[in-house]
Amino acid sequence: MRVTSRTLAGGAAALLLGVAGAVGSADVASPERPRAQVDVRPATATGRVVAVPEGGSLQAALEAAQPGDVITLDPGATYTGPFTLPRKVGAGWITVRTGAADAVFPAAGVRVNPSHAGLMPKLVAAAEAVLATAPGAHHYRFIGLEIMPRPGAALTNLVRLGTVETREDDLPHHLLFERCYVHGDPRRQTRRGIALNSRWTAVVDSYLSDFKDAHADSQAVAGWAGSGPFRLENNYLEAAGENVMFGGADPAIADLVPSDIEIRRNHFAKPLAWKMGEPEFAGAAWAVKNLLELKNARRVLIDGNLFERAWAHAQSGFAIVFTVRNQDGRAPWSTVEDVTFVNNVVRHAGAGVNLLGRDDVRPSRPSARLLIANNLFEDIGGPRWGGSGRLFQILDGVSGLVIEHNTALQRGPIIVAEGRPHPGFVFANNIVIHNEYGIIGTGTARGTGTLDAYFPAALVRRNVLVGASAALYPPDNFFPASLDEVGFTDPAGGDYRLTGRYRRAATTGRDVGVDVRSLTGLHTRSTR
Repeated sequence: MRVTSRTLAGGAAALLLGVAGAVGSADVASPERPRAQVDVRPATATGRVVAVPEGGSLQAALEAAQPGDVITLDPGATYTGPFTLPRKVGAGWITVRTGAADAVFPAAGVRVNPSHAGLMPKLVAAAEAVLATAPGAHHYRFIGLEIMPRPGAALTNLVRLGTVETREDDLPHHLLFERCYVHGDPRRQTRRGIALNSRWTAVVDSYLSDFKDAHADSQAVAGWAGSGPFRLENNYLEAAGENVMFGGADPAIADLVPSDIEIRRNHFAKPLAWKMGEPEFAGAAWAVKNLLELKNARRVLIDGNLFERAWAHAQSGFAIVFTVRNQDGRAPWSTVEDVTFVNNVVRHAGAGVNLLGRDDVRPSRPSARLLIANNLFEDIGGPRWGGSGRLFQILDGVSGLVIEHNTALQRGPIIVAEGRPHPGFVFANNIVIHNEYGIIGTGTARGTGTLDAYFPAALVRRNVLVGASAALYPPDNFFPASLDEVGFTDPAGGDYRLTGRYRRAATTGRDVGVDVRSLTGLHTRSTR
C-alpha cells in the first residue's frame, strides 16, 4: 500500500499508517493538505489612526485611507452604508476596527458572541450589501464590528467579496474578518452572511447567525467564484440552508476551483426555533438543508469542528454533503477532491455524510481522495430529526475514500451504495451499529454482496459492527450483539472511551473507534 502521510493532520496520518501496515495490495493515496494558509497574525499599524465618529462618513475614510492606516469607529454607533472597499496601491493593511479599548474587548483568539455587541460599531444597509469590494481591492482587516441589515430590511448578502471578476488577478484578496458579529434580521430573510469569492481571505473568532430564506438556499459563508486560500477558524456559523458551502454556482473564471480551504474549530448549528414541532419553534418554516456542503472544492481540511442539528426539511437531513456539481452547466472542471474530515463531532441530524462521485446531471470531474477519520457521530436519524439515519451514502464512483477510526450511533444503515463502483475504498477500525441493513447497495445483498459489487478490492477490517452477523461480512471484524458489549466508559455522558476487548484492537494498534481525547473542547456531552 502506498500512503503519503506528510499531507495529513498528525492524528489522521498515524491512523492511515496503521492501515498501511495491515494491507499489502491496495493502493490508497492520502488527500493532499492545503498548500497555502491565510496568515491571521496581528498586523503592525504604520500609518495614521483616523477616528470616524457617529454621523461621519466611513466611505470617505475608506477612500482616503492609505496602507498602514487604522480607522476606528465608535462602539455602539451606527454607520449606514452600503460601503465599497476601493483598490489601493501597496501591501500594507488598512484596518477598520472598534474604538473599544483592548482591555475591555475580547482578545485575539477569543470568539465573540452577541453579548459583545455593545462594544461594537454597527454597519448597516437597507438594499445592497453592507460591505462590497471593488475589483482587486486588497489588504483590509475588520476587527470587532457588528454587520447587519438595517432593521426590517431583507438582504441577499451582508458582505460581498467579489463575484463579478473574470480574471483571477482581479479577485479581491487579503481580507480578514476578526471578532466580528455578522447577523441577519430576526424577522426578515437575510440569505447570506459573507460571499467569499476572493483570494487570501479568513473569518476568525467571529459569530455569524440568523441567515435564512424560505424559498432559496441560505448560508453564513459561501464561496463559488474565488480561488482561495480560505480560512474559517473558531467561529459560530448558523444558517438554514448550508451553514457553509463551497461551489453552488458556476465561476466566471475558467477552471477555477475554490482551493486550499481550512475549516477548524468552528461550531456549526441550526437553532430549534427554525424546526417545526419543537417547543422553541418561532413560526417560520425556513428552507433547512445541511451543515456543510462541498460542490466544487479542492484541498480542504475540516478539523476539530462541532456540527449539530440538521433535519429533513428542504432536503433529506444529511449533516455533511460532499457532492460534486457543475451547478449551471458551464463548469465541467468542477470537482471535490483532497478532502480531509478529521476530529469532528457530528450530532442531532437526520443522516450523516452524503458523497457523490460525479455530477449525475451535468459533466464534472470525479470526486477523489477523501478521508473521514477520527470523528464522533451521535444521535443520527430517528423520528425527531427525520431522514433515513444513514451514516454514509456513497454514490456514483467516489475514488480513494477512506473511512476509519470513527464511532457512530446511527439509526439507519452504515453504508448505502449506488451507481458506479468506488475504487480504493477503505473501511477500517470503526465502531458502528448494523441496524437492519448494515452495508447495503441498490440491487445487492447486505455485507459482502454489496462490498463485492460496489467496492471492489476494498479493505474492510477491524470494525466493530454492533448487531451484525459474522456470516455476512469479511473476516477480521468484530460482531458484538449489543452496545453494552462494546465497553464504552459512559455513553450516556458522552464518554466513548473503551474499557474492554476492543482497546488496542485496531489495525493501527490503537483503540477501535474515535480517540475521544482528540475531541477535547468540542462539547462532546450530548445536548438537545
